[in-house]
Amino acid sequence: MNSKQIEETLRDYSWMLNEIKRQRQLMDYTGGNLVAQSGIESTMPKAQGGTSDPVALEVVRRDKASRWLQKLEEKVLFIQKRMSIITDEREKAVLECMLDGMSMSAIGHHMGLSRRHIYNIKESIVNRISHFAHSSQEMTNKKQCV
Repeated sequence: MNSKQIEETLRDYSWMLNEIKRQRQLMDYTGGNLVAQSGIESTMPKAQGGTSDPVALEVVRRDKASRWLQKLEEKVLFIQKRMSIITDEREKAVLECMLDGMSMSAIGHHMGLSRRHIYNIKESIVNRISHFAHSSQEMTNKKQCV
């Protein structure tokens, strides 16, 4: 992830986590409104050019949702695995507030710091995570070459 992607993931972390929970609950749900057609509808000709099978369409929709969920999980895990590198107390506080979904203004108000100061702290957090991610990737690449 580059710095911009890290910054976006930190900003979106809270809703992504909520969406992961919601999607997991939906995927565990096996019931639903998918009912086979019966009566006169089952004998009528089907439209050409695409499937009108609701079960097949639902399978496609769930497959797309599953792939999207996997991307969200990867982003959230990326941040979770690197949170421990933030050791400065102010940076930790700002990071926790960001992960809880607070805006920069709200964090500044909460901590009694200017919005500009909060943005500087956020930049420091993003830079640390980015630097750590790149240095970890370089180490992995070197180990694979050996």
